[in-house]
Amino acid sequence: MLLEVKNLNVNLDGEKIIENLSFQVGQGEILTILGPNGAGKTVLLRTVLGFLPYEGQIVWGQKSKIGYLPQGLNQLKVKDFPLTAQDFFALKNPSPTLEEIAQFFYLVGLEKDILFKAAGSLSGGQFQRMLVAWVLISHPQVIFFDEPTTGIDIGGGETIYSLLRTIWEKEKLTIFLVTHDLNIVYKYSTNVLCLNRKGYNCFGAPKEILTPRTLEQVFGADIKFYEHH
Repeated sequence: MLLEVKNLNVNLDGEKIIENLSFQVGQGEILTILGPNGAGKTVLLRTVLGFLPYEGQIVWGQKSKIGYLPQGLNQLKVKDFPLTAQDFFALKNPSPTLEEIAQFFYLVGLEKDILFKAAGSLSGGQFQRMLVAWVLISHPQVIFFDEPTTGIDIGGGETIYSLLRTIWEKEKLTIFLVTHDLNIVYKYSTNVLCLNRKGYNCFGAPKEILTPRTLEQVFGADIKFYEHH
């Protein structure tokens, strides 16, 4: 067992965000965290990473090197800065060599010449691939991805998730993933953790717990459910 969370409670500014939450994550799993906006998904990631105060138990079974890609970081955030992709990687400590960066660019499907382009001029898909490489180049065993395809069209989003799946299989990583894409949840997740600010939570394998009734309880609205074979 890599991580065990028991009776987790998180209160921020007097507001209860997470209540009595328990779940486990095994080594090499992909855990997807699912829920409506404001359900506490990002808060949960930041709490598990040690950034926020909490009550309850968060127990790591072993010491692991962790990579974290937060929500909302895109090329528009850096478009006004004279920052190339190479400069972006130089912010890491220690700074990787050009050869190392090129190796990870190849892994995520980027050409080496992108290194010398302004980071803010990249397409949404290129920038997200660059961020994935930026996380991977530190060789983490555990990665937290908070909505890594925000602002990318469906085709590009599918490609990013396919890339993550390939890297997961190759590097034997453990991945914590926040996404709203149910297709991705069914396709790639080992387990799913559902959050709802109204106190309803669920945890288990996607095909076992993500029923129309469960989705309605999680999202609080009628869900049309189609299963394709």
